[in-house]
Amino acid sequence: MAPPPDADDEPPPDVDGWLARVRAGDQPAARQLVEHLYPQVIRIVRARLPRRGGEEDLAQDIFLKMFSRLDQYQGQVPLAHWVSRIAVTTCIDALRAQRRRPELRWADLSEGEADLLDAVLTRDDAADTGDALAAHELVHKLLDQLSPPDRLVLQLLDLEQKTLVEIREITGWNTTLIKVRAFRARRKLQKLFQQLSRKERS
Repeated sequence: MAPPPDADDEPPPDVDGWLARVRAGDQPAARQLVEHLYPQVIRIVRARLPRRGGEEDLAQDIFLKMFSRLDQYQGQVPLAHWVSRIAVTTCIDALRAQRRRPELRWADLSEGEADLLDAVLTRDDAADTGDALAAHELVHKLLDQLSPPDRLVLQLLDLEQKTLVEIREITGWNTTLIKVRAFRARRKLQKLFQQLSRKERS
């Protein structure tokens, strides 16, 4: 026999009710919606951007886009998934707008990172490349050299260990596109490794 519900349990958030009230111009409902979605949005922003300085401004931009596009939301996916896609796209646009980061040089790497690169250079298998992404600092130095979509797909797939279904929900990309983009991003990563090695040995 199931135990009686705890009187202290909070009811689930009334997202549909808030949406209806927001569409009717209810400002308190808009604040409730932002407070509910904020932890998810700021987590996406912090995970996608290399610098933390403008994370609050970017989160605000994401919410402005959400409210301006509410008429496009048809409820076919959960609101959290829809907002995640806006957040990811906004982060990609922000990365593109930033000045290109300086080219990574072999001399920028620690001894351990250089040893890891030497090991990776001998591997052609994509899974091995994914395994090499375990070195956190090296990963981000290298991912910063990729385009925002390439960086995103490797971060989600290899670093955060998201499933294809989860990545599809976050990005809106179909499964085939995710696989193709991941394959090409890994190839680009391999080329970065090789370029670093050639420059060091020339």
